Amino acid sequence: MNLSSPNFEPTSATRPLAAITGATGFIGRHAVEALIQAGWRVRLLLRRDPSGSSWRASRPEVVAGSLNDEAALDRLVDGADAVIHLAGLIKAARRADFFEVNRDGAVRLAEAVRRHAPDAHFVMVSSLAAREPSLSDYAASKQAGESAVRDVLGNRATVLRPPAVYGPGDRETLRFFQVAAWRRIPLMGGPDARAALIHVRDLARLIAVLAAAPPSGQVMTAADNHPEGYSWSGLLGAAARAIGNPEPRFVQAPPALLRGVALIGDLARFAGSASMLNTQKLRELRHADWAVAPGELARPSGWAPVFDIDSGFADAVAWYRAAGWLPQAR
Repeated sequence: MNLSSPNFEPTSATRPLAAITGATGFIGRHAVEALIQAGWRVRLLLRRDPSGSSWRASRPEVVAGSLNDEAALDRLVDGADAVIHLAGLIKAARRADFFEVNRDGAVRLAEAVRRHAPDAHFVMVSSLAAREPSLSDYAASKQAGESAVRDVLGNRATVLRPPAVYGPGDRETLRFFQVAAWRRIPLMGGPDARAALIHVRDLARLIAVLAAAPPSGQVMTAADNHPEGYSWSGLLGAAARAIGNPEPRFVQAPPALLRGVALIGDLARFAGSASMLNTQKLRELRHADWAVAPGELARPSGWAPVFDIDSGFADAVAWYRAAGWLPQAR
């Protein structure tokens, strides 16, 4: 199936079907739009109404349910040509919560594919954090989900590990742009630390390409044209330029202060509340090597990243300002 062929003119009867989880999430909203633009019909597993999604006007087929509803998963994948698994938990109060969604939910979906979609390829969108499972319960659960899915489906499963993803609609990376507006900008990691990035629209197009021409059984990592990664000063310097902060001063954040902030998140988790910043997340943020080696890099035929860090950050800031999430430039 080659959706990118100039001779391919799909009709409603011939367009391939992609079954998708996580469609209302940050990455999911963009991925669904990219798949529709690439000529796919889409069927979505949804727990709530997708208000605000740009693809809502396309009237996708919807299956009501969640990853713990086996009957809904069976309906979702029945007759699908590709299954795109984007749903996942990024914060939780307990380790078991991460594993219930990120491992067990992925396994239930893979088993539904094995039962009801014998010709479908499974694209699992995981996380680069899975490369370092000792850092956090989240990272461990993502690696466990990858392994379990591959155990069920073998070469029918492709795993894609995005690094830090940013772009329109993301509330997590919004914080970096808010910090980049300060006159004194704290650096979370050391001078040798490197982190790869990718703009969400580039990632969405990559997912669509992999769905159409899956590299069977591979584990790959997404990145922009700088897969060796960015330093903290390079990343926040680019964010400062995008926000219009011409003369930022970088200071190394005191480790004791970072640990104190993370401790507040630990206490929240102990009390049963999911917190995004805690000791485990701090270990992920301060990990020195989130670069992508050439052997890991996803570069399928027909895809290349469009955004570099400056154009990508400018695009994100423009969206944040239009949405009222960041103040207008003065």
